[in-house]
Amino acid sequence: MTHDEQLGIRSRRFARYVAIGDSSTEGLDDPDGTGSFCGWADRLATHVAEAQGELLYANLAVRGRRTRQILDEQLEPALAMRPELATVFTGTNDMIQSGFKVSTVADDIETIQRAFREAGATALTFTAPDLSIVIPFASRVASRVASRVAAFNEMLRDVSARTGTILLDFTKYPVASDPRLWSEDRLHANALGHARIAAALACAIGIPGVDDHWADPLPPFQPPGVSTRVAMELRWAHRHFLPWAWRRARGRSSGDGIVAKRPELSLVLAGSGYSDPGSR
Repeated sequence: MTHDEQLGIRSRRFARYVAIGDSSTEGLDDPDGTGSFCGWADRLATHVAEAQGELLYANLAVRGRRTRQILDEQLEPALAMRPELATVFTGTNDMIQSGFKVSTVADDIETIQRAFREAGATALTFTAPDLSIVIPFASRVASRVASRVAAFNEMLRDVSARTGTILLDFTKYPVASDPRLWSEDRLHANALGHARIAAALACAIGIPGVDDHWADPLPPFQPPGVSTRVAMELRWAHRHFLPWAWRRARGRSSGDGIVAKRPELSLVLAGSGYSDPGSR
């Protein structure tokens, strides 16, 4: 993206924002207190609304969806809303599949990004951070997808450069892998993590009032002892890994029966957003 294009984005007002994707964009694990989830996309919409006064916002993301499903199910209705800002984050559910091919996913992501760009929208995405620190004792599980994540991120950089999509490369920021930004399931950000992602994206598109403090490291902390970490790993396996493996063995998805939480454009007003969870 040229310098002139970056200046244009920083001075642009976004009337309509549409988010598509999987569970990350849906907002897991950032509960909103009503039984649903907030998440970085909702928080990004809040940042934009705070700067502008208001924003029309829709979130079509559904947990468990792979990139081809997002292309087939979410892109057309998203384009019909004529978004001026669109976020596209996908690929996690592809990378954990046995038949994962980065080239196939690349084609689908490029189709999605190019469609938004040709429709005149500012498209925004980000790379997946290194979570090996978050899954220390589950390293065998992490190592199976580590090379896929690296290949996926490299592909995403290339595709985004070709389509003119703004890419935030979280792999360059150590704070993105801080365990305190991730939920117990090790796959989704927690409330603080979602808040950091939203601030990073808002900063990337030049939203007034948002700066690069999102990248600041968290205060030092004392890692838990070995016995505590072992107990945490056993709890993770029981609560998260085994249920996921059981669903996969039955050909089920966490998104079965789930619909988009915000399928239509609706108004977000300044002052009506989510509070900052702080730096706990």
